[in-house]
Amino acid sequence: MSKSIFYHAGCSVCLSAEHDVIDLIGHSNVQIVNLGTDKSRIDEAVKAGVKSVPALVTPNGNVLHINFGASMADVIR
Repeated sequence: MSKSIFYHAGCSVCLSAEHDVIDLIGHSNVQIVNLGTDKSRIDEAVKAGVKSVPALVTPNGNVLHINFGASMADVIR
């Protein structure tokens, strides 16, 4: 993985964090994944270790959980 991946569910907490992440690391350095609209990527996020969203998965595989918008159980529903 060469870019960080920012997973979120589209809620206001997630969207605010998305803007902050882009401001901090730059849009070209992060892939944005809205699990609310792209449910096919939920398994990928869970396998990466995402327990709640918003979360940033770094290029070396660390998962940084940011604020608490929703648990993955809520996203899956």
